[in-house]
This record gives sequence, structure tokens and C-alpha cells, in this order.
Amino acid sequence: MVPVGAVGGYVGAGIVSRLPRRKVQFGMAIALVVGAIFMTMTNLQWIPGGGEAIGFTGATLVVAILLNFTFCACNALDIGSYAPSLIVFSLLGMSPRPAFPIMMGSAAYGLPLAGIKFARTAKYDGKAALGLALGGIPGVLVAAYVVKSLPLEAIRWMVVVVLYAGASLLRTALSTRKR
Repeated sequence: MVPVGAVGGYVGAGIVSRLPRRKVQFGMAIALVVGAIFMTMTNLQWIPGGGEAIGFTGATLVVAILLNFTFCACNALDIGSYAPSLIVFSLLGMSPRPAFPIMMGSAAYGLPLAGIKFARTAKYDGKAALGLALGGIPGVLVAAYVVKSLPLEAIRWMVVVVLYAGASLLRTALSTRKR
């Protein structure tokens, strides 16, 4: 799943780098809102929150690989793949814990490939990229030492906060369209 996710990141960057800003904002907004809705449904136990499996086989593996490709392609929209991975892999019967290394491995290989694609098209903000890269260092440390010890339900509720970001992006994308 990790190598296919990496390819998804590269392919997604090729698509996103050609899109106008408003479409990127709209895509990000929709992805965030949908993710928050699914996470809320999981937290409220309207949909399953995970099974006991630590991997996939057969048709479920094929579905998980295709979805991981798609989620990693969405990384190019600046949407992380952890929440969608956590939600969908749980719905497919996987224990939520293995979703993290799948997402991290996919991102570790896919995001540098996406970065190369964006750099070649000169469609990025260098200052923002540097800020995000430097901010990622403490972010990884917090994830490694704090977040991993939190109960899974608390992590799910934290992810729901993206609903605000999604709504803000949607409002911006729609107001840009009116102008």
C-alpha cells in the first residue's frame, strides 16, 4: 500500500499543479468537510470504528490500495491522508492503529515526489513550504510522544475540528467565484 500511495502523491501533484486556486480551495474544502462528517459519524457510533484486522487480503486489499492511492493524491491538495485512511480502513475491518504507519509511510515517500512535481511547475509558495516543513518537526514529535498515547476516540474528535477549516475554505472559494 505504501508504494502505491507514493505514486498517488506524485500523480495528484501533477493534477493539482495545473488547477486554478479556487478549484484547489474547493477541493480541499469538500475533502475536509466529508472527512469531518465521516469522523463524526464514527465517533457517534453510526458507522463502525474499526475491526481487529491488522492488514488486508484479496479484494479488500485491492480496494484499500486504490483508496490509499486516492488519499495520497489528495495530499497534493494539502489534505492529510490520515483521517480518510483511518475512517475507510476502519470501515473495511482494520484496527485503527495500523492506519497510522500506512499513512506515514505513504506520505514519507509520496510527498517528496509531489514536491518535485510542484517545484518543476513553480506552483508553490517557498516561504509557506519552508514554514510547513519547519512546523512539521515539532508536529512529528508531538504525534510520536503525545498523540499516540491518547485514546482513539479523543484523536477522532480532534480530527473533526477540520470541519471549521473546510467551511472556511468553502466560503473563500465561493466568495472568490462571485467576484
